[in-house]
This record gives sequence, C-alpha cells and structure tokens, in this order.
Amino acid sequence: MYGYDQNAGTQGYAPPPPPPPPQQHGGPGVYGEQPLYPEPSPPSLADAVRAFTTGSMSAEDFQTVFSTSKVYCPRGDNPGFLALHNTQQPVIPMFTSLKELRRYAGKESKYFVITGAEVIDLLPTGYGFVLDIEGDHRMVFDAKAVEQMVDFTMRRLYG
Repeated sequence: MYGYDQNAGTQGYAPPPPPPPPQQHGGPGVYGEQPLYPEPSPPSLADAVRAFTTGSMSAEDFQTVFSTSKVYCPRGDNPGFLALHNTQQPVIPMFTSLKELRRYAGKESKYFVITGAEVIDLLPTGYGFVLDIEGDHRMVFDAKAVEQMVDFTMRRLYG
C-alpha cells in the first residue's frame, strides 16, 4: 500500500520515498530535465501591434494577445483614464510598454497598469483608445471598434 511500510511488523505510516535526483543527461520527460523544444511564448503586445498593423495577425489573434497583456495608461490626480478630446471622437491614450508611455508623457509622468481585458471592461461608452500614439505602429480603436471587441469577448466567454 502506498505510504505504508509493508515490511514492518505493524502498519505504521512511512513517508513516501524521495523523488529521484535530477539527471545530468537524458531525454525529454526525464525528471529534472527541460523539454528539448519548449512551448513558444505568446507574442508581446508590441509585437502583436506590429503584426496586426502589417496584416500578419488576425483581429481575433490580436484581441487574444491584447486581453492578457499589460497596458500602461497615463493618469492624473483623480482615478480613471485620461482622455484626449481634440480628436474626431474622444480617445484614451494607452501604451504597450513603460518606455512608450514615457516617450509620450515624459519621464516623471504618473501611470497605472491594467490588462487589455480590463480596458475593454472599464472603458467608458463612446470612447475609443489609441495604442502607442508616438510609436511607429500607432493603432487607433474608435468607439465602434471597442464595441466590436466587447462583442467578441462576450461571444468567447458566453458562446
């Protein structure tokens, strides 16, 4: 029986044996070894922006990366998003990295970090957002695009 020393005169508890020591050489699946071909890591949000803007990534794949990625948002003294109103529709600037945010808002700017899924959940109705406004691959999502992203997320979550 597992966990009991069957050679002992009584059925007392014996701790399970320790795992085998890691081996220096061996094939995949050997205890302590890394697989020869590790799973590829998902693209970063910046990579996804570049791929999407050049047409090498679908909207669905982009949204999948976006929803799990960190998004950097400038902030003021009050909680919430800062919006730009000098555009055709109000948009909220967001960034794929702290470096991109600093390029736009300055070295000492205040910011907060949320996931793309939280952006979709918290963005006010009627607002769009712009990713990396000063970057080489700026992306603008108007309010209608945001609604489509919300619809896509809801279909994925609830069918």
